[in-house]
Amino acid sequence: MRRTAPIIIATLICALLISMASAVALGPSGLALGSLLTSDNAWMILWEIRLPRVIAAALVGCGLAVAGTAMQALFRNPMADPYIIGTSSGGALGATLAIVLFAGTGRTVLAFAGAMIATFTVYFIARRGGKIPVETLLLSGVALATLLSALLSFLMYTAGRSLHQIMFWLMGGFWNISWNDVIVALLILIGAAGIYLFARDLNILALNEEDATHLGVNVERAKQILLALSAFVTGIAVAVAGSIGFIGLITPHVMRLIVGPDHRFLFPAAALAGAILLVWADALTRTFTSDMPVGILTACFGAPFFIYLLRSRMKA
Repeated sequence: MRRTAPIIIATLICALLISMASAVALGPSGLALGSLLTSDNAWMILWEIRLPRVIAAALVGCGLAVAGTAMQALFRNPMADPYIIGTSSGGALGATLAIVLFAGTGRTVLAFAGAMIATFTVYFIARRGGKIPVETLLLSGVALATLLSALLSFLMYTAGRSLHQIMFWLMGGFWNISWNDVIVALLILIGAAGIYLFARDLNILALNEEDATHLGVNVERAKQILLALSAFVTGIAVAVAGSIGFIGLITPHVMRLIVGPDHRFLFPAAALAGAILLVWADALTRTFTSDMPVGILTACFGAPFFIYLLRSRMKA
């Protein structure tokens, strides 16, 4: 642990609160305090549109960052995240099935199921003799994501009137967020709290699995529970906001450089940073790009960051 870690986390909490307040105020139609007191329309925009949207963005960003941190620790490489290894694609397929077959009913349940199946599929494909080589992990994730993309394309081909809704949802965004979606997104905090309970075990696993076993950690049980919780968090995030990539890749890596590798501090730091990043990404797309899907923006700066990590690993 770095001595500055608690100070950094406190700073991130303040930054998140300021970011959320700023994001509520930003938009094509600005909100002034006076207008809130005198205009019913301004109050409706604040309460029914912007506030739930900002809260949902913070919760989704938090969840994706925590899931990415857990996956990077489990697979012991900085390039694992829910988007790269196919967890998000599995959740997207499950949610799309709910849209096509059940008009959106059960979207959260099917998104979670899809994320869970995709995560454990990649895990068992990549696992070799108790270890998970980085190359095998990435290739397994790419192969599974390609298969899931084909299935998604088939569903879109047969979707009929639901095609437009599916396309916008798959690009990731917070256009139609309501307070009901915020209530669903609050489940992310439960999953994130469950992941945080394994912070000590992950610190021990960072050494190696044999030492962790000798120190009393049930390695396989911890892996399975953490993968299930990560899939749960990712599935909820995908059900609420669609596919938003690279939040779980960037924030854990950057926060690890700032607060250190101790997961007792890395988890909250990454969660706060992920929330801040997605709140501002959504605010910028809403204000300056006519509500462009936020997933496009995160991919634009996330993909180069992934290439940088890949190149750095090749040189090492």
